[in-house]
Amino acid sequence: MHILTLLIFTPILFGFIILMTPSRWRVSFKYITLLATLVQLGMSVWIYLNFKNGVDFGGINHESQFQFLQKLPWINLDLGTMGKMQIDYFVGIDGMSIALLVMSSFVMVIAALASWEIKSNLKGFFVLFLILDMAVMGVFCSLDFFLFYIFYELMLLPLYFLIGMWGGARREYAAIKFFLYTLFGSVFMLLVMIGLYLSVTDPATGNHTFNMVQMMNPANYAPGSVFSTLSHHTIFGVPARTIGFIVLFVAFAIKVPVVPLHTWLPDAHVEAPTPVSIILAGILLKIGGYGILRVCISIFPDIAASGAYWLGLIGVLSILYGAFNALAQKDLKRMIAYSSVSHMGFVLLGIASHTAEGISGAVMQMVSHGFLSTMLFFLAGVIYNRVHDRGIRHFRGLANVMPKYTAFVMVAFFASLGLPGFSAFIGEAFSLTGAFKSPSTNGLLPYWMAACGSLGILLGAAYFLWTLQRMFFGTPNFKGGAVWQTALTDLNFRERITLLPLALLVLALGLMPSLVFGKINDSVLALVQFLQPK
Repeated sequence: MHILTLLIFTPILFGFIILMTPSRWRVSFKYITLLATLVQLGMSVWIYLNFKNGVDFGGINHESQFQFLQKLPWINLDLGTMGKMQIDYFVGIDGMSIALLVMSSFVMVIAALASWEIKSNLKGFFVLFLILDMAVMGVFCSLDFFLFYIFYELMLLPLYFLIGMWGGARREYAAIKFFLYTLFGSVFMLLVMIGLYLSVTDPATGNHTFNMVQMMNPANYAPGSVFSTLSHHTIFGVPARTIGFIVLFVAFAIKVPVVPLHTWLPDAHVEAPTPVSIILAGILLKIGGYGILRVCISIFPDIAASGAYWLGLIGVLSILYGAFNALAQKDLKRMIAYSSVSHMGFVLLGIASHTAEGISGAVMQMVSHGFLSTMLFFLAGVIYNRVHDRGIRHFRGLANVMPKYTAFVMVAFFASLGLPGFSAFIGEAFSLTGAFKSPSTNGLLPYWMAACGSLGILLGAAYFLWTLQRMFFGTPNFKGGAVWQTALTDLNFRERITLLPLALLVLALGLMPSLVFGKINDSVLALVQFLQPK
């Protein structure tokens, strides 16, 4: 069995075991799920260790340069005179996917540990959790657009039920809002995908293809086809390629989420149970960034260059809007949700710069934010489980009552605000370096964007330090009085072993960013080279 296929479908195997296990053994479900995620993490670490570096393994627009490739004919439909419909089960990874794959596997282990707090309908919860796990891994490995789309859509269903059934008081509203937002982007993405399929032919077989690597080569577009670079087709008076890029960008930008497409995120986070919040922030937001890199700018590099100013502007708006909103929040989870909007803005700014530094910084920021948001939402969940309250003003002097918890909160806050020595500093610094370098190298972004982006780091320090000062320092004073004082016990063993590896990882990536940069560098250089105007 091929390693990537094993990685993708292992959760389903364990999910089937849970489905077959009698409900009276429900205690075992969490252990089976944890085992599934640990097996998956082991496989992804093995892939990381065996991932080859070098110009010949850059991937991006050469099929032969992807690693751990598996290509099997999947759907072959004879269309008579129209040739054949060719859809392959085509998986493989390059530098863009390897770092996010390992990060996602790790976040899934943390989410599995966090889900031990779930008390009702355990069988349903853990089966949906494992289906979601499979879909996430499938997205990062797929190189066939049809397969990518199936996994991308498959994430929606488990998330809808996980938020809608195990969430907070307004869970149905949050679940429906999340579902409709994401589906809105995906439906139009389907139309562009079909348009690309009808435009691109596989040079080997002469059939139309969903192969994303073939879609990157302008020579594979049939003359006169909708998305051909030479045919200049228009839709509503706008060039077809521009429409295609915008539709795909909106679909992925909803996931990132960028302003003004972000309004589902705070609601979904506040209502979702802790493990689902962890998956949403740690992995789902990164799928948006990954989609922009793998699909939008790779298939439409010409439009990505001409629209780089607008992408950068949306990135800067997200950074500042998210940060100002985080400053205004009274709910701890909502504050962290808006900080995610702000931090993911750096990803868009780095991608828009079209420089090696900017794109490296964007990938690093996604990996770093994956670990940090996981840590932050887990910490918010710890306090909520104790007293069922997350109001920032309802706590004071927590450091006196929960010293170990406070230590981890300080690590997470200082790492998130971009303190040197932690991973977020590297991601943000490189994204800003790329934005600052862009005016002199390719002229895509103006200097003021880098300056405004750096203001986001300052605002980040403001909302994290202000929250720290309000909740953790001073004389203990809680909204629930003595009852809360008793309930607010310090971290237990499960919580400590969950948080410790996360704290060590953000420190390790801050001190040794080559753990990520070393693996992604060849692919980033290949992508930057590919994006150069021909």
